[in-house]
Amino acid sequence: MTPQTASEKNRELCLLAPVIPVLVVDDANQAAGLARALVAGGLPVLEVTLRTPAALDVIREMATVTGGIVGAGTLLTPKDVENAKAAGALFGVSPGATDLILDACEANDLPLLPGVATATEAMRLLERGYTVQKFFPAEANGGAPALKAIGAPIPQVSFCPTGGVSLKNANDYLSLSNTLCVGGSWVAPKAMVQAGDWDAITALAAEASKLPR
Repeated sequence: MTPQTASEKNRELCLLAPVIPVLVVDDANQAAGLARALVAGGLPVLEVTLRTPAALDVIREMATVTGGIVGAGTLLTPKDVENAKAAGALFGVSPGATDLILDACEANDLPLLPGVATATEAMRLLERGYTVQKFFPAEANGGAPALKAIGAPIPQVSFCPTGGVSLKNANDYLSLSNTLCVGGSWVAPKAMVQAGDWDAITALAAEASKLPR
């Protein structure tokens, strides 16, 4: 898969809803219920971070949910890429971007949303052909004003800012011309997931799905 094709596919995914839930799930038995709740609320694109031992099983379970489009986040190594693809991930997300990760995703036909924090990183990925990138960690790197400033000289790149994004500041990002959507964990609070309170999560997702952009 070429970087251009990966960016086209990720652009399509980012435009499906204003928010991509960033999910850290400890128990694969909760995966299907969580995915159904988020999809029912209008958030079909789901990022499962590879931060727990259960993550790959969570991806496998969520991949069976009708209407869900499941990807793997926190890709750090080529093995992560291979495991995510084998588990059913349809896209990948990385906190940064190395040649090893980029090569692995391209070789495994896994569309990557690569992370950047600076204009230089955005330019290097643009040179390679990636026009859709993840701005991370968004709030720690100056928030929406920083992303707006990066967009002025590099309008060819569109972003999904993630990291410290919440319902309170999501609109600050979504109002920017270089933001396609945001990534956030607030739509699936850990306590609600552990309690299996799917109705409450559906309500949070529905609220997020109506954010203007």
